[in-house]
Amino acid sequence: MAISIKTPEEIAKMRVAGRLAAEVLEMIAPHVKPGITTAELDRLCHDHIVNQQHAISACLGYHGFPKSVCISINEVVCHGIPSDDRTLKDGDIVNIDVTVIKDEYHGDTSKMFLVGKPTILGERLCRVTQESLYLALKMVKPGIRLRELGRAIQTYVEAQDFSVVREYCGHGIGKGFHEEPQVLHYDADDGGVVLQAGMAFTIEPMVNAGDYRIRTMKDGWTVKTKDRSLSAQYEHTIVVTENGCEIMTLREEETLPARLTAE
Repeated sequence: MAISIKTPEEIAKMRVAGRLAAEVLEMIAPHVKPGITTAELDRLCHDHIVNQQHAISACLGYHGFPKSVCISINEVVCHGIPSDDRTLKDGDIVNIDVTVIKDEYHGDTSKMFLVGKPTILGERLCRVTQESLYLALKMVKPGIRLRELGRAIQTYVEAQDFSVVREYCGHGIGKGFHEEPQVLHYDADDGGVVLQAGMAFTIEPMVNAGDYRIRTMKDGWTVKTKDRSLSAQYEHTIVVTENGCEIMTLREEETLPARLTAE
């Protein structure tokens, strides 16, 4: 498994791409409300990436994906395709997943939005999912096994009576959208990967309110929970530092520092 160690120059470029990806989520937040279509949200994101940031959407055309961002609602786990036929409703939980390319480097991030008045379950699911991501971020440091992150996420999530999706994972990132290593969000073989300073990857747990099993729709992209339960996901791009990690995609609303020292 060839895991690249990013140079300071590469990290500087990733920092820019990460900030732009976070900025898209900050920009779109006021628009995520009942009555708007997911296609309109996609158009707003695309316009901002291309015309304001002078950057590229990594999703548009990736293996044929037809839109600039993924928008996944309620029981959709990931890769939801924005559509003029899908209008947001009160109580929906919505994941918007953004990947920006700037100067050839990627920044990849996603967050959940609560539309109107959320349900108690929807709000708790989103909170627990974000907490599981934060838990893992605070563990990252050189010398620990990659597997420890997945084990901690799974333990935390299952203690809340939720489940972790197995089929999708975080990934190395840089010039490539998806690089080594694979970052699993449950306890499984990691190929012996030990974290080193300069490794860059995403952590992006997908958490279901019911069973962890999923199904892919006929469009070849949209993934839903098999039992139709709600699903949530949060994602950050990070680089391992000498004593923790730097979160490249941190949003202004978040209370974490951009540079974390491992606990």
